[in-house]
Amino acid sequence: MKKPVLIVMAAGMGSRYGGLKQIDPVGPNGEVILDYSVYDAKRAGFEEVVFIIKHAIEKDFKEVVGARLEKQLKVHYAFQELDDLPEGYAVPEGRIKPWGTSHAIRAARDIVDGPFAVINADDYYGPEAFQVVYDYLTSTQDDEKYRYAMVGYFVKNTVTDAGTVARGVCEYDENGFLTTVVERTKIEKVGENARFTEDDGASWTDLAGDTLVSMNFWGFSRSMIDEIDSRLPAFLDKAMETNPMKGEYLLPGTVNELLGEGKATVKVLYSRDKWYGVTYKEDRPGVVAALQSKHDEGLYPTPMWK
Repeated sequence: MKKPVLIVMAAGMGSRYGGLKQIDPVGPNGEVILDYSVYDAKRAGFEEVVFIIKHAIEKDFKEVVGARLEKQLKVHYAFQELDDLPEGYAVPEGRIKPWGTSHAIRAARDIVDGPFAVINADDYYGPEAFQVVYDYLTSTQDDEKYRYAMVGYFVKNTVTDAGTVARGVCEYDENGFLTTVVERTKIEKVGENARFTEDDGASWTDLAGDTLVSMNFWGFSRSMIDEIDSRLPAFLDKAMETNPMKGEYLLPGTVNELLGEGKATVKVLYSRDKWYGVTYKEDRPGVVAALQSKHDEGLYPTPMWK
């Protein structure tokens, strides 16, 4: 088996956060959240990482992040650009929004040729999550179906006091296999629980705090990139007609299609680690304090990279 690689989706500019949050220092020695993910991935066994970025942030990203991480693992860069579309398709006039997470993964199609894990650049997942994904990817192969995996988190551990968040709400069977994941773009905290709206707050649906959600931490074989690529024209045909400015080609949607067609299974993996993220500027102090405590406890060395 080929060793799995890590794909990091870092092309977003952090519009809600108000800056390039992928390179905002949150650790005691100027570490960014991504440093912790790469450190955890490396100690789990990953040796290569692919950063999905945009050319617009390439210089800053390589200077602030790439320069030091290139000394730790083999680093590749792939670029998610609006005009990276199949032949015969063009970007709708006036569109500036990226095409979504499935489109981001497609950007690595000429680099990744084996199993891979996928994460967001601006989420802290914790060391256990990387270990369970690495162990799965190094012990499982496709057979008559694609054998994928997902790390799930309780929604109560993934919401913020500062505003709404987007999460994939999951359902799974008695054997621990995902049956569906639905992207909810506006979820907010309600005590130890949460709720979401689909009509800009006119109505709300409650979510129990232990509802399982996807934080875009997946384990796939190379087959996922091929499936994304082959399904992109159908997505574009529909998006161009119904939502040309904001239609998104999202990983949960692609996963759901493959599940519905019986082509894949997705094993739900669990991490006891608490998720941390900086969705809004108001989130930053809490994340800084949490990461400092992890250094104090010895979970991470200070400085992290020597």
